Amino acid sequence: MNRFTPGRSIGLTELGAFIAESLSDFGRAGEHVLVVVPDDTRTIPMPTVFDALCAHVAPRVKRMTVLIALGTHPSMTTDELTAHLGEGWDRRLGVHVAQHDWRGDDVLQHVGEISADELAELSGGLLAEDVPIRIHRLAIEADRILIVNPVFPHEVVGFSGGHKYFFPGIAGPEILDVSHWLGALITNPKVNGHADTPVRALIERAAERIDTPRAGLSLVMRRHDPVGLFFGEVFEAWTAAAELSAETNIRWVDRPHDTVLSIAPPMYRELWTAGKCMYKLEPVVADGGRLIIVAPHLHEISPTHGELIRRVGYHTRDVFLSDPARYADVPRAVLAHSTHVKGIGSVVDGIERPRIDVVLATGISEDVCHDINLGYADVASIDIEAHKGREDEGILVVPNAGEMLYRLADGTVPDIDRL
Repeated sequence: MNRFTPGRSIGLTELGAFIAESLSDFGRAGEHVLVVVPDDTRTIPMPTVFDALCAHVAPRVKRMTVLIALGTHPSMTTDELTAHLGEGWDRRLGVHVAQHDWRGDDVLQHVGEISADELAELSGGLLAEDVPIRIHRLAIEADRILIVNPVFPHEVVGFSGGHKYFFPGIAGPEILDVSHWLGALITNPKVNGHADTPVRALIERAAERIDTPRAGLSLVMRRHDPVGLFFGEVFEAWTAAAELSAETNIRWVDRPHDTVLSIAPPMYRELWTAGKCMYKLEPVVADGGRLIIVAPHLHEISPTHGELIRRVGYHTRDVFLSDPARYADVPRAVLAHSTHVKGIGSVVDGIERPRIDVVLATGISEDVCHDINLGYADVASIDIEAHKGREDEGILVVPNAGEMLYRLADGTVPDIDRL
């Protein structure tokens, strides 16, 4: 494995040089190379990466396809692609850019399944069902694959990156639903920031069904700056990156906070992704406390899943477990998102008791917030500056939330079993 961890921020020129060196033997004449990359809801210097790939891989091979691993995120617009990949992205010789369609039966190919017995083993008995594995056909048709992946703490799998860019990044809905629901059953506080999780084991087992030779380029970011680069076998590069990301992207605090202002960056354009502002901070909100997602630019729940979310609302996990028949027709990825945003809690005598209050200070109206079972605050009334520097009072302000995981220094995590 090739690694670059200088103990400081890595400049864009250095990043390009590392990619050029690492990929000097990647791809052969006549090959079709598939490069799987994140969309713009992940922080990564993608224009520099894209330039390096176009300069050092595309000229060597017959064709290079860059496939954006959307999962179920909306397709990116032309302007968003330009901001993400750089000017002229659509005029590169021998380079084609595509976006994944998780519902596109014409692009999804069945490559096997995880049996009920396998899933029971991997999940510790939480789930037992046959799971079809479908992935974008380009992952099967290509001669070689490169997965470009930033690695951050993650609410479903523990740490993002690696083969998560296959499942669910360019996969069908079946494994997407199961993996997200498994993470929700375990709960965000017990999954987020842990490399070895049942969901990661599920993803790696599914990846074994893909025979195409592949490599991984894993990046660790500190805010907008790369601090670590790893190139090699996908799991090995991801593992090394996850270790560095744990050191870089987990912040330890001495006490739980009664009020947390979690300020969403502009890259989260919908609550589906802005929910990360809750996931990364849930562990440090005190029992009975309040987390406010501050995002004046956010006006939409989800263009993909919004109708279903408005029907279901946001609830703790145990609401869904207490009446599974009521939600049987709702995709479990939607239920998982719902409970991740609401946080952990219990149902006592038929009454839902969330551990904390989650409040939206966004462009989403008060009526809609109430309809979906979340709190509302007028974003214009939130004085962020007045809340800063008051950690000793139990008030925490987190700018650019969503990628840095906050945990308590004593190692405790919120646990449903003690509620």
